[in-house]
Amino acid sequence: MIADIESKKDEKVWKKFLRNHWRLCGIFIVLVALAIIGAIYVFLWFVGDAQLTGLVPASLGSWSMGYLVTFLLHLLFWEIIFVGIPVLIAMVLIYALGWKKIPDEERKEYKRGHLFGKRNKRSEGGEGISFLIFIVFCIKVYLDGEWGVPFATWKFDYLVYSWLWALIWVLVIFGIPILIGGTWWLRHEMKKVP
Repeated sequence: MIADIESKKDEKVWKKFLRNHWRLCGIFIVLVALAIIGAIYVFLWFVGDAQLTGLVPASLGSWSMGYLVTFLLHLLFWEIIFVGIPVLIAMVLIYALGWKKIPDEERKEYKRGHLFGKRNKRSEGGEGISFLIFIVFCIKVYLDGEWGVPFATWKFDYLVYSWLWALIWVLVIFGIPILIGGTWWLRHEMKKVP
């Protein structure tokens, strides 16, 4: 019952915002579409350019971990230059020219009505652990001397066991401090007199 009332209130906030500021929403939607199209074009341009300049081999079977990391770092650089910086400038302009011109009372109403959604701590985070496992995996491949070896020569067992090795090391590195802290906290809580 209470959730229904809150969801109706949220819908009313959105309707009011769209009715009062439809131009701002339209500009935002166009800019998001342009950013997505721009990111795709930069990606396609870079893929062709990377092969022509010899940054990466044209055959995927000839790729190695070194080629993959080099390709991703260069791609990230060009995406930031051609898409990220213009998007950042556009967001600052939208904020300065659009959002800041909305009266304070109206902005507070939008914040109370959760115009941009409620934060859910359970759904936030968690993406960093995959990246961390990938970094440890890259270190393992480098230490094994497989950095410049084409992926086509890797055995499937090597890939699986290297990934598991990276996962176990990440769990050990973070698990031991969590276990020590959890044990300390549990012991501290057990000593408290009820």
